[in-house]
Amino acid sequence: MPIIVVLAVGLDSTLQTQNAVWTSAGYIVKAAGSIREAIECFRDGDFDLVLFGPSIPAEARHEFTFLIRALGSHVPVALIARSADDYDPFADATLEHHPVNRMLAGMAALVANRQAGWR
Repeated sequence: MPIIVVLAVGLDSTLQTQNAVWTSAGYIVKAAGSIREAIECFRDGDFDLVLFGPSIPAEARHEFTFLIRALGSHVPVALIARSADDYDPFADATLEHHPVNRMLAGMAALVANRQAGWR
């Protein structure tokens, strides 16, 4: 299994709880508590997936996603939703944090699609 590095952005308890789940599933997770920190991490790292927690405002998510694309990166971006009604038009996907196996499957699909040349 290849090493998959995830940038998780937000201070949500959801992200903090899920970090252990993602790590146990084989992901390497770098946490950023703010968009400013996420920008620094992204510029210095090589990420396979960016996950936004629901505490990050929509405008900040959009600006960071725009920056990622302006840098020429096609790394998938996903929103971890609080409910099924949450949606981010700039994200490649919206993932519900429950059930965990569905969220992990969604993460794996996003990374696999990118590795297969999707987008």
